[in-house]
Amino acid sequence: MGGGTRPAPDPTVTRPPFVIRPASEADIPDVVRIEQASFADPWSADSFVTSIGSERMRFLVADEVARDTGGPIMAGYVIALVMATDAEIADIAVAPKARERGVGGLLLDVMMLDLRKMGVESLYLEVRESNASARALYESRSFIQVGRRKGYYRLPAEDALILRRDLGAT
Repeated sequence: MGGGTRPAPDPTVTRPPFVIRPASEADIPDVVRIEQASFADPWSADSFVTSIGSERMRFLVADEVARDTGGPIMAGYVIALVMATDAEIADIAVAPKARERGVGGLLLDVMMLDLRKMGVESLYLEVRESNASARALYESRSFIQVGRRKGYYRLPAEDALILRRDLGAT
């Protein structure tokens, strides 16, 4: 990779009723609640704080503007680890009340756009073989299976499918 600088990703994307923006430490309690509601083996609050502070991580959250209060309610988040021209989705989750409303797809789309602008060419992720809804989301975004990690997940033990999406640099 050359010595040039990468353009900064867009700081905020609005697609009513959702706003996608970079995460801050103030978001950690909401992120942890979503994480715990989504996974049997959740990340710790410290892991999320570390992700915000890392130059190699891109951490976005989706807020929904609440119709009754007008205040934002966190609907989900996505975290990517960037390694030169490759990146990996390290974590993605949607709040139970926001599921099946396009939040996961929106987070993934914005992250892929940001990563492409940063010069990332290939995006990887792992998904539980039994997670049909997540697999359908990734398939709808043109991810393809490129491998398998035996016994990758705990609680319950299960294989992970490794998926890749070519982003191409802009």
